[in-house]
Amino acid sequence: MMLTGPLSRAARALVELTREQLATQCGLDVEAIRAFERGLGELDARQKAGLQAALEAAGAVFIPENGGGAGVRLKFTRSETRRLSVLESEGGIAADDDVP
Repeated sequence: MMLTGPLSRAARALVELTREQLATQCGLDVEAIRAFERGLGELDARQKAGLQAALEAAGAVFIPENGGGAGVRLKFTRSETRRLSVLESEGGIAADDDVP
């Protein structure tokens, strides 16, 4: 997956990190991140990999191009996964609906 500035900016917003916090976590300069996110600068492959790894560690999941465009979403936390599992198992046995 090719990390772009807009995807980086969207991921940072989703995981609620400031540029300063992200810079500390990935070892980049705040201005380099700002320029990359705004399309005014470019990062090399190693810098992009570090930036993506830091965003993923914070909970971002990057979705590769699949015909509808690349994207980013939040990863479920462990507690959210447990709650979903409980909700999914509460319904009982699935059956045909009597509603026409």
